Amino acid sequence: MLVKEFKQIFRNRVMIPIIFVVPVVQMILLTYAASLEMKGIKMVVVDQDLSQASRLLVSGFKGSPFFEIVRSTTSYPEAESLLTGDRADVILHVQQAFEKRLYAEQATDLQLVVNAINATEAGLINAYCTQIVSEFNRQLRTEWFAMDDLSSLSHLDLIPSFWYNPLLDYKIYMFSGILVILVTLIGMLLTALNLVREKEMGTTEQINVTPIRKYQFILAKLIPFWIIALFELAFGLVVGKLLYDLPMVGSLGLLFLFACVYILVVLGIGLFLSTISNTQQQLMFVAFFFMITFILMSGVFTPTDSMPLWAQKINLLNPAAYFMKVIRMVLLKGSRFSDISREFFSLSVYAALILTLAVANYRKTT
Repeated sequence: MLVKEFKQIFRNRVMIPIIFVVPVVQMILLTYAASLEMKGIKMVVVDQDLSQASRLLVSGFKGSPFFEIVRSTTSYPEAESLLTGDRADVILHVQQAFEKRLYAEQATDLQLVVNAINATEAGLINAYCTQIVSEFNRQLRTEWFAMDDLSSLSHLDLIPSFWYNPLLDYKIYMFSGILVILVTLIGMLLTALNLVREKEMGTTEQINVTPIRKYQFILAKLIPFWIIALFELAFGLVVGKLLYDLPMVGSLGLLFLFACVYILVVLGIGLFLSTISNTQQQLMFVAFFFMITFILMSGVFTPTDSMPLWAQKINLLNPAAYFMKVIRMVLLKGSRFSDISREFFSLSVYAALILTLAVANYRKTT
């Protein structure tokens, strides 16, 4: 049965590209595309003061690698039309008497209008702008008003130290998450598609009348994709090391031990989905629901701790969230088994339950 399954997999012209070609393309493209940084933010400057102070402020945005000044004008309605026409992301509005108020009152107003259709993007733009304005404010206090001499506080220099990702390289963070998604895709979707395809062709009925026992049939279906998923993980780690210098601080043996259990879980889910689906089209709709839910709630883009408490409770049923956390802990942090034991034993119980449920349901439908 195992020989038959491997022959069937490698004879399928559609399966081979999905297993070997698609993951490479996704690991290369998605790692760069799913960036957590913003560059080329389109800014319109409305400088109605045209003073030395306003030019100093604007020069801070021009020198930033994150901003692109697409228009400088004195008309606010013109800038607003660019923002509403989606040709600008943010408006920097410097009103008249900006410098005069700084000298006279040592305080003035500055307006930032941000396109907040995308709340995450707007939050990043606001953070970048705040940082540049704060630097401008510090420069004015020290060079123009010499306020540091009047302050009773000593000057503090903050030197941050970022553990586990010193350069804050988003590619390292994203690549590990994309690798989890690929392993999940291979283990869950391809397993289910293979089983449903044989059901459509009538091969399953022919096998059921042979002396082969149920557990032998199930194992023969699951083991090939279990091996292929582990191969995808190993292949992905090699690609990550060669292309992105992916750090591997922890034990790879520990990572693969956890991956073995995780793949059993997704194989069980794939087997269960195949038992409740009669056609490949029906399976794709059902699997799409689970895959999207698992991926978006796994923590690949945003931390799961930021979710509402009720969502975190539901996320306990999401196997991808466990592996997403563990792969980053082992590779980037160097965690040991004691650090991931809770996730390991939770997935072990998960695997036993879902495989038992899938096999029991399979018996009922064949």
